[in-house]
Amino acid sequence: MEITMLKAGLISLLISFGLVYYITPRFIPLLKRLKFRQSIREEGPQSHLEKSGTPTMGGLVIQLGIIAAVIVVSLFMGSWNLFPVIVMVFFGAIGFIDDYIKVAKKHNLGLRAWQKLVLQFIGAGVIALYAYYTIGSQLIVPFMSQPLDFGFWYVPFTFFAIIAIVNAVNLTDGLDGLASGVTLIVSIFFFVGSLILPEAGTTIFIGGVIGGCLGFLRHNSKPAAIFMGDTGSMALGGAIVVMGIITQLQIFLLIAGGLFVIEALSVVIQVGYFKATKGKRFFRMAPIHHHFELAGFSETQVVTVFWMVTAIFVTIAFICLV
Repeated sequence: MEITMLKAGLISLLISFGLVYYITPRFIPLLKRLKFRQSIREEGPQSHLEKSGTPTMGGLVIQLGIIAAVIVVSLFMGSWNLFPVIVMVFFGAIGFIDDYIKVAKKHNLGLRAWQKLVLQFIGAGVIALYAYYTIGSQLIVPFMSQPLDFGFWYVPFTFFAIIAIVNAVNLTDGLDGLASGVTLIVSIFFFVGSLILPEAGTTIFIGGVIGGCLGFLRHNSKPAAIFMGDTGSMALGGAIVVMGIITQLQIFLLIAGGLFVIEALSVVIQVGYFKATKGKRFFRMAPIHHHFELAGFSETQVVTVFWMVTAIFVTIAFICLV
């Protein structure tokens, strides 16, 4: 029986889901024995202090499920595209180093900001240049019938998109089930895009990401039994951005991933306003999901509404695409 790309992507989804769903609860005791537990910032919402000690670095399981699904399905398909896996693992490795320093030192500070940025800049530069020379410089623009050739401007644009999205997903990972749920919904847009666009060739990987997020969400929704940590959030940020690169839908990252953009902008606004007013705050707390928590909304309410907002952004992205 011929396996279509749609079937391959769905099979990858199921494999990744099954592995992450099954392995995660068996991975938690190992993390506890290794004392890989989350430290909660004292300046954060006081309701989060009860989460201190929850096992972290669950992003390792998400990546394992995705990688296994891609390998298994690619073997049956007889075709390989490891570029998205490499991108995901690279940023996941940065997150892993950050998490490991945190758990080793037993506090909530890992890599310094400049150290993260240097590693991210190196990775983003290599990825942008590789994409330019292998995929091309054309991007699909909303409501335009033909792709637009950005020429060499494609490189700085893609470089910026990588840095922005990876860090935006990382900032979004602050409530139980928020980052995994939003990533799942955004990935659905790129899953469909990979099917309707020629030469996309990343459906298997995207299916694995959707399945991995879905399986992890079972154990990460409130009350979370495990956190993905930067190991997971940076890996998923890399996964999201490489979906956009391969499908030539980087611009649509701003639309489908609008929630990520809002989370990142809330931090930029907060920091800028704080400095400009010498100590005043624009939001009660940033990223913006904490603002709504301190405004009296429950964690579950905030996560649910943010999922709904993401679904609306994805719907708008589909309207702009077709």
